[in-house]
Amino acid sequence: MRIEVKGRNVVVGDEVRERIQKRLEKIAKQVSPLAECDVELSEEKNPSIADSQIAEVTLRLKGTTLRARNASSSMVQSVNLAADELARQVKRHRDKRRGRRVSTKMEPGAAAP
Repeated sequence: MRIEVKGRNVVVGDEVRERIQKRLEKIAKQVSPLAECDVELSEEKNPSIADSQIAEVTLRLKGTTLRARNASSSMVQSVNLAADELARQVKRHRDKRRGRRVSTKMEPGAAAP
């Protein structure tokens, strides 16, 4: 899986990039190596907004796009929450595809379990 990290009005350091890579390894094992993952980090400049650190993760798979967006007071927490949400979406997507494949391979006369 190819991971691209972008910062919108935020400097993305090596430590944050490594944390994102490590956090998305679990997802990378479940998807195709051809999948593309874009991580966009940004910050709200309005001081009245408490959750100003925003992480948006977009995962493009064959035939579908999964997206997660989270905001919190720290960038690390935002990345962790977005990665967890994306992992749930990938698991659900895989289960759906697996369920369809099983049901289409059943013989016409067989009863469903």
